[in-house]
Amino acid sequence: FLRCGMMPVQPIKELWWFKIGASEERVYYYDPTSVDAALMKRARRSNRDNTSLEIYPTQLSDEGEYKCRIVVWDNTGNSTEPSVPISKEARMMLKVNVPPEKVEITHLTSGRNLSLRCKSEGAKPPADILWTKTSPDGVETEIPDLAKTREIEPAGELYDTAEQIFYQLEENEMIAKISCVVRHHNTNTTIYKNITFVSPAIQNALKVTIKRFAEPVLYSSIENQDGRDNKAGLVKISADPGFKVPYNTSVTLKAAAPGVFPEPRYLWWVGDQTGIAGRELHIDNLEEDKSYYVLAENPLGRVVLEVPVHITTSDYSQWNDSSRDGDVIVDDTTGGLDTGAIIGIVIGALIAVFFIGFAVWYWTIRDGI
Repeated sequence: FLRCGMMPVQPIKELWWFKIGASEERVYYYDPTSVDAALMKRARRSNRDNTSLEIYPTQLSDEGEYKCRIVVWDNTGNSTEPSVPISKEARMMLKVNVPPEKVEITHLTSGRNLSLRCKSEGAKPPADILWTKTSPDGVETEIPDLAKTREIEPAGELYDTAEQIFYQLEENEMIAKISCVVRHHNTNTTIYKNITFVSPAIQNALKVTIKRFAEPVLYSSIENQDGRDNKAGLVKISADPGFKVPYNTSVTLKAAAPGVFPEPRYLWWVGDQTGIAGRELHIDNLEEDKSYYVLAENPLGRVVLEVPVHITTSDYSQWNDSSRDGDVIVDDTTGGLDTGAIIGIVIGALIAVFFIGFAVWYWTIRDGI
């Protein structure tokens, strides 16, 4: 509601509302005798009085300076004199506040050490962030003396606020609910995003078949966002075209850590070769089964994964090393015999020759007698 600030006792001749910009944009015009027209959609004359302007629903583009102009008939109290139009003006500023559109929380755990990041998007002015912890009996308290960093970034006419904290759970805590509380005082908006950390003593931790060089993960985590529960992800490895490939094929291994903050750095190696930094490792013309290793590391810990890559056959004689682009040349073995069969045939032939020779010798001796 924009109040003109003037309640004339004289009859109104005209009422104008303008939005001040590069030029005066007409918003509303009122003439009691004939016209009551909004020149801007969502604007109308308020029923609170005859001069106030109502804009609904408010948009960010409505922010700015407005001016109302009232023209009244004034005969200075002398009813015998003709009325004279008198113009009066008033100016005011409209500030449009926008509550946060989206709130996200990400985290990484290493033992009792927690790294949490909360981000509020699309607010005006920027939203405030604080962190609380709720005990098992439901008592919520603000977490004091946090080591934290805050970033405020413009997003067009709105603002994104992100805050990262490092926090250590107490040794005797079996369950801890930590909340990112986003408050936007200008719109009286409060948004909670919660993470519950549960000791493996009362909930099995996510099983991870990897070797850890850092302190083992003592706490599993359940992330509550948008009504869904998601277990925290760790490092994931993918292979293109796959972990089992034909002989002499090139392979690209990729590492990713969705949901992990801060973002890990990666180091790949095989055998005693020098490590290669980066998310990806490209392997040219794989000729034998090999195991590759990747180190994923950030300030909270590090993880080493063994990544075995296999070729699809161990009989290298079936492959022609001189073939181009890894083309497979396979001999026709549909009519062939394996080594055991060949040995059996040879022994059988020798036995047959023995019996034939014995029969010839026997009949020769008999005929001589």
